[in-house]
Amino acid sequence: MATLRKFPCISLLVVSCFYLQVYNETVSATDTLFQGQNMTASGLLTSSLNAFELGFFSLGSTNMYLGIRMKNVPTKDIVWIANRDLPFSGSSMILTINEDGYLVIVNGRTSYRVSDDPLSSQNMSATLLDSGNLVLRDGNMDILWQSFDYPSNTFLPGMKLGYNNKTGKVWSLTSWLDEEDPNNGEFELKMDPKKSNGVFLMKGTETLWSSGAWTGKGFTLIPEMRLNYIFNYTMYSDENQTYFSYSLYNSSIITRFIIDIDGHMREFVWLESSQLWGLFWSQPRQFCDILNSCGPFSCCNEDTGSCQCLPGFYPSEKQQGQDGGCMRSMPLTCGNGDNKDGFLMMDDVSYPLSSTRQINSPYPFPSGPQVLTNYDVRTCEEVCLSNCSCSAYACNTSGHCLIWSGDILDLQQLSANDPNGGTIFIKLADSEIDNDKGANWYLWIIAIPVVLFVLLPSSYIVIRWRKSFKNKGDREDPSQDILLFDMEMSITTSSSDFSGSENSRKRKRKDSPFPLFSFDSVSLATDNFSSENKLGEGGFGPVYKGKLLNGQEIAVKRLSKRSGQGLEELKNETMLIAKLQHRNLVRLLGCCLEQGEKILIYEFMPNKSLDSFLFGSDNQGLLDWGTRVRIIEGIAQGLLYLHQYSRLRIIHRDLKASNILLDGEMNPKISDFGLARMFGGDKLQANTNRIVGTYGYMSPEYAMEGLFSIKSDVFSFGVLLLEIVSGKKSTGFYHSSSLNLIGHAWELWKGDRVFELMDPKLEDQVSYPMVYRYINVALLCVQEMAADRPTMSEVVSMLTNELTVLNSPKKPAFSNARSTTNSSNQPEKFSVNDVTVSLMEPR
Repeated sequence: MATLRKFPCISLLVVSCFYLQVYNETVSATDTLFQGQNMTASGLLTSSLNAFELGFFSLGSTNMYLGIRMKNVPTKDIVWIANRDLPFSGSSMILTINEDGYLVIVNGRTSYRVSDDPLSSQNMSATLLDSGNLVLRDGNMDILWQSFDYPSNTFLPGMKLGYNNKTGKVWSLTSWLDEEDPNNGEFELKMDPKKSNGVFLMKGTETLWSSGAWTGKGFTLIPEMRLNYIFNYTMYSDENQTYFSYSLYNSSIITRFIIDIDGHMREFVWLESSQLWGLFWSQPRQFCDILNSCGPFSCCNEDTGSCQCLPGFYPSEKQQGQDGGCMRSMPLTCGNGDNKDGFLMMDDVSYPLSSTRQINSPYPFPSGPQVLTNYDVRTCEEVCLSNCSCSAYACNTSGHCLIWSGDILDLQQLSANDPNGGTIFIKLADSEIDNDKGANWYLWIIAIPVVLFVLLPSSYIVIRWRKSFKNKGDREDPSQDILLFDMEMSITTSSSDFSGSENSRKRKRKDSPFPLFSFDSVSLATDNFSSENKLGEGGFGPVYKGKLLNGQEIAVKRLSKRSGQGLEELKNETMLIAKLQHRNLVRLLGCCLEQGEKILIYEFMPNKSLDSFLFGSDNQGLLDWGTRVRIIEGIAQGLLYLHQYSRLRIIHRDLKASNILLDGEMNPKISDFGLARMFGGDKLQANTNRIVGTYGYMSPEYAMEGLFSIKSDVFSFGVLLLEIVSGKKSTGFYHSSSLNLIGHAWELWKGDRVFELMDPKLEDQVSYPMVYRYINVALLCVQEMAADRPTMSEVVSMLTNELTVLNSPKKPAFSNARSTTNSSNQPEKFSVNDVTVSLMEPR
């Protein structure tokens, strides 16, 4: 400036205008620091669209750091720090571009160089871009240095994760030491320049997690990448560099990917409606997700997070504080000698991610199994037997034979009936398999006498009891004492059970009659229908809990005299449920028609109905994502059975949250078949003049025209699916626009904000693509035209097979309908005509 003062005023004005002209064409005044300028400790650079800001800040201590923060979110999350390894104290720091062209932090006599050696030292400027990238440019606006080349613990869209073969440069993420110290921590996410294009989470030289190989659309071990609705993933590779990067399809979405201080990787999406970060994806989610967490030939249990040796193996010594895995008890014969090797079958497992150790590599890449196409199970087994190095084989649902060689690593035991579970066959020495059989025979030898000792006296008592009835002439009386009832007995029925004819009292023993219990025994089981045993009450009347002499509990549904459900509905429900046998349908045990009573006896559901967990204040938060998925899939399987696999096609017509009962393990059971209708196998729809059901769950063609079909149940299932994912009632939902839940979901879908529908309690439990998929399925189910809705078999496929491609839904029915209530806390109205509502709540 001293030099410029020597020029005439006109010269000064010309020069000033020249510089303003150059820089104002490319950047704004607040996002750029020019050479010779100083930014003090209280100063800020703000990107042109106010997305990011650069400044000095502390992390709870007296230490000061230069960093970049998100400006457009209230949490102002830090995405990059310049001086991670050298914090400053006090408030005298400045950021400047010195005369040599370096971007430096100056604090008194201490100078910290932020940028690398510049290729130029004249007319330099530092600009903060709206991507969060701080770039250093020369007078020609060429980028000489950028912060994106030096990531900290955050991976933003446009950053690179990889390496440069020519310069040796590595782009990797490293965790912080702790919440107040951003220096390099224990964990690093990087690519392996020697072995593959996969990404690895490292702790020193130990590999904790791997992404798998790049397929062209995503990494093999990150299934969330297949649901590519938000992020555009790319892998670039040439002779000089290889790197992974991503961008956003919708630039208005705010996202960040971080490595926490504990080594967890998390991708977040900002939820504007709740002003919170929503979890899109995370790894490792649990102990079993850590690569080689249990060592070779060991199985990690998903539920307990513990390791256990495979049958035929014993624990080896632990080394360096880690589980050393397991070793074979007996070596494989490999065809030598008289004995042949065999196989042990294991169900409900996640296939091993790696099968061989990589030699001389600090980053062992999971090689996975060898895949052979068009092999049946027998041929696959023969291939494994003939290969001495083969340790296990499996045949997947695509008809491929999978062969694992060497050590079996990362085998996980999943929960029973987990849709991701498979069956694997572990190769064992023949002697180990024989020992296993011998142990089973030993158990049989012990068990048979014990069983006989218990059954013979019991059989004698039963025979004497039946004989006493025969002597009284009551042997053919179908009326039974419910206190002596065994819930495990088989149940069959026919229409003659309710005909009142004498033939119904003279059936052959091979056709066990539908149990008709005496009123006196039902009264005793419920303690004379005491208020202490009352579970709930609906339009039909009260429901009570009863107890049998053997300790089993039952639910007693007593129709009141004023109930709209008469003998016809009772016949319908008993005949339907008694003929149905499915794990996801409630079991009807019998009924009582004495003394003018109409009573139904069900198996007792200790966890009452689904609506009490979704909408009840006492149980909110008890439904985690895994439980909700199990409930959703169970309901879908139950409906599929009714529509397709039962002897008659059955339409429920009143599917809703209060009609889904939950057993002790939170497994769902569809209940209340009073409104159900039976069709022949070739009949698909019918018409009725009597509209019955529950508003909010009824399809438009049924509510307005009385036309119902299996697609009516599909519509109800879609509404129920939205309720389970969101935790909000369909008709009791209040929003600023006063839309019902279907309309609210549709508005969020059109605005690419569908993740805002997710129940906030699930944010740390589930990835966004999974929630997106379930909401997509729900909106397909509630489309206005019945022909556009999927069948339940298609719904089950979409829910359980992530490779199934989903269509975009059309506008749903009732999307513009107003909510019937303005508070989600109001109780749900009963079914139309007060016909059927099951509210079974234990005290």
